Amino acid sequence: MSVSEVYDPVANSMPASGALSSEMMAHLLSPVEQDLLKEYRQLLQNLNTLSAELANLATVPTPEILDTLRVLERKTAIVFTLLKASVYSIFLQQQLHDEDGSVLATESELE
Repeated sequence: MSVSEVYDPVANSMPASGALSSEMMAHLLSPVEQDLLKEYRQLLQNLNTLSAELANLATVPTPEILDTLRVLERKTAIVFTLLKASVYSIFLQQQLHDEDGSVLATESELE
């Protein structure tokens, strides 16, 4: 079955179902083309989902979004402060450890 038998643009006629059945598609398209169409369907679904989420975000009032972002910013700042304190503590412990090692080495050289 050729493409012209399935859809004739001059006669503008389609099969009674209005779309090609999967069996007809299997005969008309190569496996690579079928995989490509599947990927395009998945892309379409993802874009529709993204569009719906963007439409939802567009309906949320701006002050509400800003308040949520402020809370997130505070939490991020707390985590960053704790991280800096932890790193400082590690450096301080390393420095004390190095000083203790040099003091012990000096004492053993004096003996």
